[in-house]
Amino acid sequence: MTHAPTRPRRVSPEEVSARLGQPEAMVRAKVKDRIDDYFRHFIAHSPFLTMATADAAGRADCSPRGDYPGFVKVLDDRTLALPDRPGNKIADSFRNLAENDGVGLCLLVPGVREVLRVNGSGYVTDEPDVLARMRTEARQPELAIVVEVSEAYFHCGRALIRSRLWDPASQALAEGMPSLGEIAAAQFGVDVEPGLLEQALEDGYRKLY
Repeated sequence: MTHAPTRPRRVSPEEVSARLGQPEAMVRAKVKDRIDDYFRHFIAHSPFLTMATADAAGRADCSPRGDYPGFVKVLDDRTLALPDRPGNKIADSFRNLAENDGVGLCLLVPGVREVLRVNGSGYVTDEPDVLARMRTEARQPELAIVVEVSEAYFHCGRALIRSRLWDPASQALAEGMPSLGEIAAAQFGVDVEPGLLEQALEDGYRKLY
């Protein structure tokens, strides 16, 4: 007999507040409504971020974005822009922003434990002046995402410390991971010559710049 999955108990926001307590005044004060000089410095050194969006029904999506350090451009103290580089062409983020302009970013700098969080509203642009600022080695994006900042603050480093994300020893975890070719063969029920898909991906990656 097949049993329906058991759903864990849902905890209400009131219960969460009762258990965790309220943030200290200093924590509340760190949230800014603009990009200051410290945020600018961090953004200029960040080569990677995650971007969260949601559609009109609230179905969420989170995608990775990466490029040369400083690929996110500060247009002014309340506006950021990030390029759309070649990817899988699914364009979930674009569709979501057309329905629901809420957007959240988490920017990382390798070796730095703290994360810069930026929340606000976003939209897609093809403004030539904005795209020109994102040109890299004669390649200019077709589109960019503009983020109008409502909140920006540094998130403490506890998560990265616990995960040992920047610890070189943590890279040993990759040794036990199946290759993408093995995953594709299992998920799609096709025979993939060992290493063939990985080589095709590497060839594609080298064409990014």
